[in-house]
Amino acid sequence: MKLFLDTASTKEIRSMWEIGILDGVTTNPTLVAKEGRRFEEVLLEICALGVPSVSAEVVATDVEGMLREGRHLRALHPSIYVKVPMTPAGLRATKILAGEGTRVNMTLVFSATQALLAAKVGAAYVSPFIGRLDDQSEVGMDLIRDIVTIYANYGFSTEVLVASVRHPVHVLEAAKLGAHIATMPYAVMEKLAQHPLTTIGLARFLQDWEKVPKG
Repeated sequence: MKLFLDTASTKEIRSMWEIGILDGVTTNPTLVAKEGRRFEEVLLEICALGVPSVSAEVVATDVEGMLREGRHLRALHPSIYVKVPMTPAGLRATKILAGEGTRVNMTLVFSATQALLAAKVGAAYVSPFIGRLDDQSEVGMDLIRDIVTIYANYGFSTEVLVASVRHPVHVLEAAKLGAHIATMPYAVMEKLAQHPLTTIGLARFLQDWEKVPKG
């Protein structure tokens, strides 16, 4: 399973990239706005780290606008995937962009039928938002199960990118279901490596080591 950071902070990205566990980055207008810098400047700095997959979102809502922005983003760097919203206009734009060789990440997906359409128009990634479904008293992970099953049934090459991840259990469940990617905030990725028994065990080993005669 590939692990992505959902952030526009180059400090956070660099930290996980240097550890060696990071496979990609997803951004959106909200995350970029938090950085207080120009959109393209942030994107290029992330790409310069060597991250092979960096999703950047269009803000246009019409087909022509999405195409214009998508082509511009694609031209910025080979690592960039263009995020397009799941709307009728987004589907039309994705079909055209994918036909031109642009790798599209179809975002704001909340149903299996939406994911089916995203695959049919050639999206490279489909991003179901499981945390937001949980917020609405739905079971977000049920959607991941349905999408993985449908894609396997028909041999779609679109990868399932689990988004709106809130905690490590989301990552665990997505991995068990066979999702290709999970994108998450920095704090969640940090927790993947943590366990209280590991901390206690290490402290005990170090205490015992102090008792070993030296010299």
